[in-house]
Order: sequence, then C-alpha cells, then structure tokens
Amino acid sequence: MKINWRQLQSNIDWMTIIFAALALSTGILLYIKSGHNSVFTSLVSSFYLLLKISPVIVAAMLVGGYGQALVPHEFVKKWLGNKSGFKGQLIASVAGALIPGGPFAAFPIVLVLQRSGASYGICINFLTAWSLIGINRILIWELAFFEADFIFLRMLVSLPLAIFAGYYAHWLFGSAQSDDSIDSQEAVKANEKEQQC
Repeated sequence: MKINWRQLQSNIDWMTIIFAALALSTGILLYIKSGHNSVFTSLVSSFYLLLKISPVIVAAMLVGGYGQALVPHEFVKKWLGNKSGFKGQLIASVAGALIPGGPFAAFPIVLVLQRSGASYGICINFLTAWSLIGINRILIWELAFFEADFIFLRMLVSLPLAIFAGYYAHWLFGSAQSDDSIDSQEAVKANEKEQQC
C-alpha cells in the first residue's frame, strides 16, 4: 500500500498544531518552574496514560472504519438522514442513551453515522442523549447514590432535551448538510480511493 503524503499532511489541522504548541509551552513552563525531574515525571505519566487508553482508541477507530464499510448509506439516510423526522430523532435518543463507555466509544460511532448519511441533528441528538441519559451510568453510578424516583425524573427531563437539541441543530444546519452534499462527499472518497490504487 502506497502512503499518500499529501493527504497525510492535509490531515494535520490547526487543532493539532495548537495542542502541540500548548504541550511544548506548558513543558517549558514546567521546566522553568520545577526543573527537569518534573518534566520527566510528567512525560512518564503521560506515556503510561497513552499506553492505557491506546487499545480503546485503536479498537474504537477500527469499529468506526469497519462500521462505515458495513452500514449501507441508503439505510442510514432513510432512518437517520435529513428527512427521517421524529422517527430518526427517537432512534438517535434511544441509541445514544444505550451506548456504554466514554467518548472513545461514542465519538467513532457518531463519525460513522455522519459519514454514512446521518444528519447533523441526528448526530447531535445521539451525543446529547449519550451524555445526558447514559443508561450504563445510571446502572453503575446513579443507582448507588440516588433513589429510583429521582433517577426516573432526571431521565424524563433529559430525554426531551436530546430531541430538542437534535431538532435545533437540524433547524440551524439542516440546509448546510443536504443529501446532495453527502452524495458529493461519497464521490470525493471514491475518487481518493481510485487515486491511491
């Protein structure tokens, strides 16, 4: 497989540059304030954290890549696209609430959905339901601390917020992401694959 260096360069965005600059500047400040031992300790700690979360990140990226290849675009457009309406919003809310795990699990799923034809509103609904409702969080944490009626009330209040967020995002950005723009994104991806071969 041939590596396309131009495409790799274009994937390095401003956010990467900003975080690299922040890491370098905070490292310099730490060195000035506390010396090289603190910098070394921080680097070792960061390395161990990277080792700990790398398997999750790699697995989530694989799920994202495989999912994009497995999920039919027409199916996603029909059930979760711009024209899916309340049915799509409800599916996104329930799916977001049921997905376990942290951002490393939820974000690749949303990326797959978005690249497969789900609207911005549906993706935002999914993430809002995941962060506000989170059934796994209820089972693991909330039941240990709160009474059932409080948890039920919190869920009852949170569910409409996810649907509202989805509709509001659709209202704000619905015209920015039409089904035609998704089709053109697919055409660009197909063209890039042909160029790599």
